[in-house]
Amino acid sequence: MKWKIEDTPEKLSFRKEFREWLSQNLKPGWLESIDEGDDAKFAQVSQGFDFFGWMTVIGKSGYGAPMWPKEYGGLSGEQWMVQLVREELERYRLPLFGINLLGVGLAGPTIIAHGSEQHKKQYLAKILSGEEIWCQLFSEPGSGSDLSSLSTRAIKDGDEWIVNGQKVWTTIAQFAKYGMLLARTDPELPKHDGLTYFILDMKSPGVEVRPLKQMSGGAEFNEVYFTDVRIPDENRVGEINQGWECARTTLMNERMTLSGISLDISSITGGSKKDPWSSFIGSIRDTEDLVARQKIAQFYIEQECKEITTFRANSARARGEQPGAEGGVNKVFNAEFNQRKTNFLINSAGMNGVAWLPGDKQAESRSHGFLRARAATIEGGTSEVLRNQMAERILGLPRDIEVDRGVPWKEIRRN
Repeated sequence: MKWKIEDTPEKLSFRKEFREWLSQNLKPGWLESIDEGDDAKFAQVSQGFDFFGWMTVIGKSGYGAPMWPKEYGGLSGEQWMVQLVREELERYRLPLFGINLLGVGLAGPTIIAHGSEQHKKQYLAKILSGEEIWCQLFSEPGSGSDLSSLSTRAIKDGDEWIVNGQKVWTTIAQFAKYGMLLARTDPELPKHDGLTYFILDMKSPGVEVRPLKQMSGGAEFNEVYFTDVRIPDENRVGEINQGWECARTTLMNERMTLSGISLDISSITGGSKKDPWSSFIGSIRDTEDLVARQKIAQFYIEQECKEITTFRANSARARGEQPGAEGGVNKVFNAEFNQRKTNFLINSAGMNGVAWLPGDKQAESRSHGFLRARAATIEGGTSEVLRNQMAERILGLPRDIEVDRGVPWKEIRRN
């Protein structure tokens, strides 16, 4: 069973409206080929699909971010609209997310919540259209799980800030036009209190991006170095030394964004994915094996649990509740679930899981999925840290002992 929002007359009308929009903006026959199950026709219709052009089209339509205010490119809608749009995009094999996932999912909501009117007018429309790609400049070599201990410094110099330091694990920094930068502006204050949030032009003098080659073969993560980088004060988001409040908005939206998805190539570029569950079953070599069948049943049960949990979270947001610590529950479960599934696929493939002939696309995809899933329990907050947050903020258990609580950052011992 696929857990979906209840189709009330209002929602049925919105679904119909969106399908009509899809029909008008895709090649003739696209929707019909999917509805009729005609893969040959779909292959013909979808040939030459313009991924980047599609990002611009849907980004300018309002459907790219239904909850954003209309004046900034959204629909001033509700959470159920987001879920409904994703259902339809998945059904018609279109990208759920573009390369600007961090811009739409993280930067946009943060600017809407904390940015100035000038920020909203300048950045939001181009985030949705994909014209300006964004990255997140938070983690550092010594400040990942304990993000608030970061040491990248920003010093005020007239109407500008001078930034020096280093970030790491910055996704798509090599393609980004702008970055969400969290920097320390007052080392005399406790670690959470002396931070400020900035919008950084990634092409600024003194910014150096070094891609990190991953074991999957790609290089989506990067190191970023800042040497006397100047940022205008007008690019500051929120008040000085109150950047942690803005960062929390970014982090909560990050966990919501990552909580119910698998970042496979179809989610990013579209055009190839059928029903995800059918695709998973189809990639298993021997579905008659009793152990394999038992594992498939277990994965189906877990998939249903994940769908229900995501549905409940979306229902809460539909009631107007803001994302909180419960987003960590979905994120942790989804990350570990994807790892269990990819582990099983590799094991069930036998020797073909570790060695294959050139051109075996299924084996390549299976291997890439297995390797990429390793990052899932780290990015967006490690599973260990999120479990601590669940214990404290949801279950009401005592906080961990914090020996540096209330201590000025400059006096804290750091690695």
